[in-house]
Amino acid sequence: MASSTSTGAAAGKSSWPELVGTKGEEAVATIMKENPSLKAHTINQGSFITMDFRRDRVRVWIDEQGVVTAAPKIA
Repeated sequence: MASSTSTGAAAGKSSWPELVGTKGEEAVATIMKENPSLKAHTINQGSFITMDFRRDRVRVWIDEQGVVTAAPKIA
């Protein structure tokens, strides 16, 4: 029986360090293509965020130029 967390090509993957330095929207598209069950969003550096943990959310931190500054990870 397949696990409910085994959807998408990146099942089990929880971070994407290879996306640091890429454009934020491209990173979001890559994450969602690899695992459509996730919801990835860009967040501007310095923004306030909630501290709750969600297994379906990936925060993609970007700078003023829209470039990913930290490894996106499930948060």
